[in-house]
Amino acid sequence: MAKTLILTGWKHFDYAVAAALALRHYGTADILGMSKRRLPEYLENVSGYSEIAILGVSLQGDPERLATALSQLKEKKVNVLWLSGFPFPASVGEEVRALLQSHISPTGVLSNAVIEHYRLDGSDLSCNLDENSSLGKKYAEFIQAAQFFYRNYQDEEAFPRVIRHIAAVDPEHKWSERDQRMINHYRRYGSRELVGNSEVIKSLQEEINRIAPYDHARVLLLGETGTGKETVVQQLHFKSSRGEDDEPLIAFNCASVMPSLLASHFLGYEKGAFTGAQKDEAGVFERANGGTLFLDEIGELPLEAQGILLRVLEGGRFHRLGPNGREVEVDVRVVSATNRDLPAMVRDGKFRADLYYRLCVVQLRIPPLREHKEDIPLIAFSFRERNGMGGRLTTEQIEALMDYDFPGNVRELNNLLERAYVLGITDYRELIRQHREMNAPLQSEAKEEAPDNLKEAIRRHVRRVCEKYDNNLVKASKALGCARNTVRKHLQ
Repeated sequence: MAKTLILTGWKHFDYAVAAALALRHYGTADILGMSKRRLPEYLENVSGYSEIAILGVSLQGDPERLATALSQLKEKKVNVLWLSGFPFPASVGEEVRALLQSHISPTGVLSNAVIEHYRLDGSDLSCNLDENSSLGKKYAEFIQAAQFFYRNYQDEEAFPRVIRHIAAVDPEHKWSERDQRMINHYRRYGSRELVGNSEVIKSLQEEINRIAPYDHARVLLLGETGTGKETVVQQLHFKSSRGEDDEPLIAFNCASVMPSLLASHFLGYEKGAFTGAQKDEAGVFERANGGTLFLDEIGELPLEAQGILLRVLEGGRFHRLGPNGREVEVDVRVVSATNRDLPAMVRDGKFRADLYYRLCVVQLRIPPLREHKEDIPLIAFSFRERNGMGGRLTTEQIEALMDYDFPGNVRELNNLLERAYVLGITDYRELIRQHREMNAPLQSEAKEEAPDNLKEAIRRHVRRVCEKYDNNLVKASKALGCARNTVRKHLQ
């Protein structure tokens, strides 16, 4: 039986609708999300299909490779169809155009191009899945979740599942349990924005907006655990041309793998490269090609692995592991992060100076939550609303949160809010008391960074003394040697 492949972009809702309409025409087909950069290389290696429908994917990738790939497919008698709402780019020559069957809708809308070419009736989709309708909004989130799972977990099956549901106009209760789990995961971890109106967050956002477009500049993120480094990485990626072109964002935790295995994770390997290498496997650099690679906990890399990373960064070329490991060339923006003092590690000979300078073209410091506590009400509201916990807190609950320093930062705040919701606790001062007691062993070992700001250092000291005396201002003021009003002033 002849097989059909549908290749579609996935930046806009209309791409998904167009793919669903094409699926209706073919009845059965494989579906894959595609970017303009990946298209020529993918067409060079694809096999097993008699027809390939390219829906809305730009042809502005490598023109020579695209022409070669299309010529090879024509020789194999594979019909390649290109449907679009926009004319051929000026960079696409007559050679490529002649190798394609094409239809361009005069309306400028991709889904209309599909309807016109296949002579379909898509009125039920336009009526039921309008982006402003209840079901349309749910499908828009479904698509976003599928994109998130591809970028972060290389799950190429999620997006086709959405398309098949759209083609059938399935209501939400027909979505599988797996799909619901994916959407819930996306709601919790995927829709990340910097939340806050404080000056430090506004300043950080301005820096991100200024840096993001320079998508070859490497960025080193410095910040304590739980400050939101992952959120900053996502913003740097999606506000760059790499994110706009649907290129991948791959995250890799340098502390999550045994040192002896880091080379295979960085470089990839060929089948038979070592015991257990049953198939070819791309490394994180190759998987992130065209996009962004986030190397978290970079300070945990052993010196040997630092040398491997440096060689990749210097040339953009490397060989997969194996006796005949093929050479790979990549174009990747590297964003790294650490809560370690890298300059001190360089001085101590624990981190290579040349690697440090390669990684730190631009440096961003992510402020701890205690430096922008005025954002706590908004962060709490956003987290609770996003996770179906309701919205606003009472004045007393907010005051209790504001009086706590959150050494675990935003992650600890979210943890507290979730615990309160699960256990039904409304007294947040009691919640924080229990939280302190439960986490006392952790805090006793923690080395809190001393603030540079004198006013903040005094405020923290006054807070600790008050806690020592169970918030009894009379005892605390006596211990501090100052008036109670002075203590109150420092606690505000």
